[in-house]
Amino acid sequence: MTAHVHVPSMIARVSTAGALTLAVTGAGLVTPGAAPEAHAAPHAAKALDVAASKRGAPYQYGASGPYRFDCSGLTLYSFKSAGRSLPRSAQAQYGTSRHIRAKDRLRGDLVFFHRGRSVYHVGIYAGGNKIWHSPRTGAVVRLERIWSQAVWYGRVG
Repeated sequence: MTAHVHVPSMIARVSTAGALTLAVTGAGLVTPGAAPEAHAAPHAAKALDVAASKRGAPYQYGASGPYRFDCSGLTLYSFKSAGRSLPRSAQAQYGTSRHIRAKDRLRGDLVFFHRGRSVYHVGIYAGGNKIWHSPRTGAVVRLERIWSQAVWYGRVG
């Protein structure tokens, strides 16, 4: 009697390998014709992950974690966890970040909301025109669309 051994076709093996690569790297699928977002520096990616892990943490004015945050407290805590230091206020964080254009923004960059020359809010860019932030009293850390055109971007070195 002859033993039959099933050998998957090359296409099946490539598909499995591709699926495993996506699972291991966390890569996403790219829509044809769309430009994929560039990757952030490792510390910015880590800061973004830390901010996302704080989803649902309540806002508290002046708080910088680990359980409650105001906007600049969340960015300070997230980047500190990633090995980078930032000053305490949103305005001071803007002053110490490397200013970049909107078209050059990457996941993990800071997004500063301003009125005139005064920065009043900061969040961490998550891609897809969204930020992780701690918005205001009565709210929690959350992912939200950028709601204003009056924003500046900064990169933490």
